[in-house]
Amino acid sequence: MEKLMENDVFMAFSTYAAIVILKMMLMAPMTAYYRLTRGAFANDEDVSRKPAEERKKLLRAHPDVERVRRCHQNDLENIIPFVVIGLLYALSGPELSTALLHFRLFTGSRIFHTIAYVGALPQPSRGLSWMLGMLVTFSMAYRVLHNLRLNSTHSYHTDLWTCLFTVTVQKTR
Repeated sequence: MEKLMENDVFMAFSTYAAIVILKMMLMAPMTAYYRLTRGAFANDEDVSRKPAEERKKLLRAHPDVERVRRCHQNDLENIIPFVVIGLLYALSGPELSTALLHFRLFTGSRIFHTIAYVGALPQPSRGLSWMLGMLVTFSMAYRVLHNLRLNSTHSYHTDLWTCLFTVTVQKTR
């Protein structure tokens, strides 16, 4: 563990992973804020102390709340793969400058994605920021698989690579 803490790439990954995970975690309080300020609750127990007539009005969906929820869902779908792939990438020994570029681009894209989503900025701002984050994650995944293939002394790595390539080629036909 001490060696990992001396590894600049691992420390950079840890920093940027912590930033995007914290950003993702803050989406839950943001959802609660929007629910409270918009008076839109999802569950009976959330409004159980209110009179029956008021409960009916409060148990509803609100576009602003749903927008924040969708942004949070998008974070879950993108940040978790980044953290897993990014860890494998950081442990594969990339150049620090290349790793920093990957980590910074992803982090910036997710922060901008949240601003674009919650702020309802016009497309393609949100779509481009999402695409950039996905491309970064795919780039790291490719580099991990490529390094495994190059450094492999076991045939199962080559067999896996061949299997993935064959499935991909067959699906494109």
